[in-house]
Amino acid sequence: MSRTPPPLAGVVLAGGAARRLGGVDKPMLEVGGMPLLLRVVAALHEADPVVVVGPRREGVPGVLWTREEPAGSGPVAALAAGLSLVERDAERDVVAVLAADLAAVTSRTVGRLRSALGEHADGAVLVDDEGRRQWLLGVWRTPALRAALPADPAGASVRRTLGGLSIVDVPALPGESADVDTPEDLSSP
Repeated sequence: MSRTPPPLAGVVLAGGAARRLGGVDKPMLEVGGMPLLLRVVAALHEADPVVVVGPRREGVPGVLWTREEPAGSGPVAALAAGLSLVERDAERDVVAVLAADLAAVTSRTVGRLRSALGEHADGAVLVDDEGRRQWLLGVWRTPALRAALPADPAGASVRRTLGGLSIVDVPALPGESADVDTPEDLSSP
């Protein structure tokens, strides 16, 4: 008997300075004719709500917007800001946390992570072909994420914040963990 996965919320981290790309608005760069941010939001089409943490951008419908405090204070602060807009109820027990620069994430990726989460783990994260956990490409139990957040999340390390949780590693399919950090990355996936 197949079990229906719990309802899903989504938090997309879309801040950052994109220093290696000359400070451009990285989430709005196009890969394959589509802005990265729209690719990531599309991968979360089953999520409700989808919260985007970063400056408000035109042409991204159906999402809630917020900013980390202070702006630019890092991904843990952005995660805390995003979670603040996800209701605290049993219905929103699971949240996908995705970076906005993921070039190859799809709803199938999110579905695989959701399925891997199972009953007892706190989170499921994609592991790239070099064996590295992709901390901003995962599905998590919302209460576990909230409990792991430090009192002052500004500048905190994602790995240190989430690394103590019970995590299922999900091997990435070829190219699935691709993100955009350099101009060369824009030609993939």
